[in-house]
Amino acid sequence: MHLLNRHIGFPPVHLASKEGILAIGGDLSPERLVLAYKSGIFPWFDDDEPIVWWSPDPRFVLFPSQLKVSKSMTQILRNSDFEITVNKDFKAVIEHCSSVKRDGQKGTWITKHMKSAYIRLHELGLARSVEVWLNNELVGGLYGVDVNNGVFCGESMFSLVSNASKAALITFVQNTNYKLFDCQVYTNHLESLGAEEIPRNEFLSYLD
Repeated sequence: MHLLNRHIGFPPVHLASKEGILAIGGDLSPERLVLAYKSGIFPWFDDDEPIVWWSPDPRFVLFPSQLKVSKSMTQILRNSDFEITVNKDFKAVIEHCSSVKRDGQKGTWITKHMKSAYIRLHELGLARSVEVWLNNELVGGLYGVDVNNGVFCGESMFSLVSNASKAALITFVQNTNYKLFDCQVYTNHLESLGAEEIPRNEFLSYLD
């Protein structure tokens, strides 16, 4: 286990544990977060833990060409009253992502410090949000980090009504020019939309 200090740096990702844990400690400064994402690393930890940095192998990703949109979801996107925007209310999206209850989770990993750090990234133009509105109410969305090389690292999404988070992701993928969407770790939900696992080295080649 590698312990980080004030120096802005990380050990090589091949030193990560079998579970994907690379290091602990450090901070959530914009400089460190930018370096982390450009190196295939992301923070993920609970409120009562030190900062934990991950670089799992394999990596769970979505290629735009592999996006799966069901016939029923196509109809929903065509006929629903959803209004979808980008970067209209980043703070509200991350707040909802941190407060929505999820199966199998007692609390949230999107801590107060995490929210502040990603809001700062957004203010610097490095993090983006997608919002889904219904009757002028925010009902779904997602946020993540733009690595500025054609890769978008998704962090979290939420849905207050059926299919809102799916609508956010599908619309974002279809209407942007990213070559790869980093989903980090496996979920059934994202696999149903076409996400797949690839070797970490292959993922890193896209970051290069």
